[in-house]
Amino acid sequence: MARKCFFTGKGPMVGNNVSHANNKTKKRSLPNLRSIRLKLEDGTSVRVKVAASTLRTIKKYS
Repeated sequence: MARKCFFTGKGPMVGNNVSHANNKTKKRSLPNLRSIRLKLEDGTSVRVKVAASTLRTIKKYS
């Protein structure tokens, strides 16, 4: 499974580390993913990766 939020699609972002001498090197910032278990209507459960910010929103409305 990719490093992506199941609901929002948030994924890794790419940017540059910039030194004082203006040298640039690539960096990746990964989303804060959590693995949760969702219960479906038929009684089964499925594991999905969800961003922490999305998890807060889910808990807010449930």
